[in-house]
Amino acid sequence: MIAKDNFIALFMKRLEKLEIWCYFDIRSFKRNRSILVIRISEDFFRVIENGFEKNEFELNKEWMKKLWKTLLKREFPRSNKIRLYDMGVYEVESLEKRKKI
Repeated sequence: MIAKDNFIALFMKRLEKLEIWCYFDIRSFKRNRSILVIRISEDFFRVIENGFEKNEFELNKEWMKKLWKTLLKREFPRSNKIRLYDMGVYEVESLEKRKKI
């Protein structure tokens, strides 16, 4: 778990090390809202928001920091801690089967 105040800086460092077609699963403390960040090429990422709003974005690393400021306010307004999971290779079928009980 990462403190919300330090999240963007730490996330941007870990994002540089992410392999192509691998992804992060970012969740609230209660695990009821999630955001997936998938690296689709060397410079572009796909962000799938699944919480208060359901959106999908494709953007480069320069826009990522600005997007995260907005997403943290919208999806995690009262969270002090945020969970960051490194999930490995992105497969659509595995996402449909993976549900936290």
